[in-house]
Amino acid sequence: MTNAIEVINVSKKYQEFTLDNVSFQLPCGCIMGLIGENGAGKSTTIKLILDLIRKDSGEIFVMGNEPVKSSKRGKEDIGVVMDECCFPENLTLKDINKIMSYTYLNWSEETFLKFAGQFSLSEKKQVKDYSRGMKMKLSIAAALSHTPKLLILDEATSGLDPIVRDEILDVFLEFIQNDDHSILISSHIISDLEKICDYITFIHRGKLVFSESKDKLLEKYGLLKCSVEQFDALDKAAVKGFRKNSFGVEALVLKDKIRGDALIDRATMEEIMLYHIKEGVR
Repeated sequence: MTNAIEVINVSKKYQEFTLDNVSFQLPCGCIMGLIGENGAGKSTTIKLILDLIRKDSGEIFVMGNEPVKSSKRGKEDIGVVMDECCFPENLTLKDINKIMSYTYLNWSEETFLKFAGQFSLSEKKQVKDYSRGMKMKLSIAAALSHTPKLLILDEATSGLDPIVRDEILDVFLEFIQNDDHSILISSHIISDLEKICDYITFIHRGKLVFSESKDKLLEKYGLLKCSVEQFDALDKAAVKGFRKNSFGVEALVLKDKIRGDALIDRATMEEIMLYHIKEGVR
């Protein structure tokens, strides 16, 4: 098996939204960031992968199997963290450990308590008394404590302060050191994804914009700052998006299509995403 996740021409239609013919692959041993604006289709895609909703067309394979046909044992290989803590608010750490030990065949109390200590999770407090950051740490500790091979995370770091986010990102990087482990993570915090991801998949208004290696994307695109006259003389096939201001034009360009000695700055992943969907696209 070379891919942890394969999404092939998948569509899902709602009354006011359609996820339209989306395809991407997450190779084993890699981290993929799923990006896009609110309502773009990120959560819909994750729910389809987890078989929480049914697709209208296309194929999905998770760890080599179709989700709908996956055995209970196969589903134990997947750790899931959504944007809200799923544990009842009246439970303590001890309660959760006991419940999860009955839920997962491979549940490791030792691993769970190790992460609880690492994350400074109180054993006496109930979930309702945890901060948002503590609740997300709890969810991540639980997801990592039944020896998963694949982590699927939907906005797991949103609303957290930079120190907590950095701590959690380090845990993800440690998890991925095993070549059999993979992560799919959606987030609005593109700078976090730029730090840890090997691949970026961008969905906009239900359609796939790109799914590529992060390094290739950063190598391919750059920010060109020039006068309006210089911009008008550019090969329009080189321009992915632009904005004009009082100083001239700033444009996201394909670097290999720009001729001459134009000064092209490095583009961040956030800039690559934003310029792809700007109205001023030629």
